[in-house]
Amino acid sequence: MEGEDALQLLEGISDLYIAKGKQILHFDIEAERPSDSELLALLLGRSGKLRAPAIRQGSRFVVGYNQEILPATLE
Repeated sequence: MEGEDALQLLEGISDLYIAKGKQILHFDIEAERPSDSELLALLLGRSGKLRAPAIRQGSRFVVGYNQEILPATLE
């Protein structure tokens, strides 16, 4: 998935988790959605494609890898 198409993945999402190195960012999309440009900067890699892994479970969406993020967010 490339560019602005990645924003379509956020439909029905309430919690967005982004792994950036050792840092984990959490956004409550329903309460305070960042701007589309901010979201794209977080969701896309240097190639302009969706960062991996990208996992959706119910209303949660996890992007990026961090050893602690997957077990903590996908329970």
